[in-house]
Amino acid sequence: MKWMDEHRLVLASRSPRRRHLLTQMGLDLEILPAGVDETSAPGLSPVAVVKTLAENKAYHVMQQRRQAWVLGADTIVVKDGRILGKPENPGQAVSMLENLSGATHSVFTGYAVGHHTKGKIITCAIETSVVFKALTKQEILWYTGTHEPYDKAGGYAVQGLGAFMVKEIRGSWANVVGLPVCEVIQTLVSLGAIQFQGQKS
Repeated sequence: MKWMDEHRLVLASRSPRRRHLLTQMGLDLEILPAGVDETSAPGLSPVAVVKTLAENKAYHVMQQRRQAWVLGADTIVVKDGRILGKPENPGQAVSMLENLSGATHSVFTGYAVGHHTKGKIITCAIETSVVFKALTKQEILWYTGTHEPYDKAGGYAVQGLGAFMVKEIRGSWANVVGLPVCEVIQTLVSLGAIQFQGQKS
């Protein structure tokens, strides 16, 4: 992949998982977390929540990096219509995993790619269904005793130790990690930010 201008992608997020997903694609990044209020308005659908927050993050950073492509993103976990945030303590983590045990939940990631000077922005939301196996109390207590649950939406990391809980994924695995790479790359191409170049024979 090649950037169509001299500017790298600015990631409006401090998430190491999003950074890793993009850098493994060979993209040159600048990390500039957006300091925006992540509280969503009541009554919004999950899609509206993640798209609004992603767009707010992108717009905030676009004001600071007017000559660069900016990517904002937000991920939430939804079970039975209720948004599960990041657990703040072991009790909350145990409660979340008990709720997810043996059931299906949805992961929504919204992302926005924009360029201030070019006057372009595209905002999308992707949903992935995740099925958990039935968890024993011992498994839940063991997992909540690790470092993983406490900075993750829904209280688990599919790419880490939490993989043992995931029975099935319907849709994008990367979306569950925090960024639907396939769709993001497609958006960057459609905006003219990057292009694929074949090797010369």
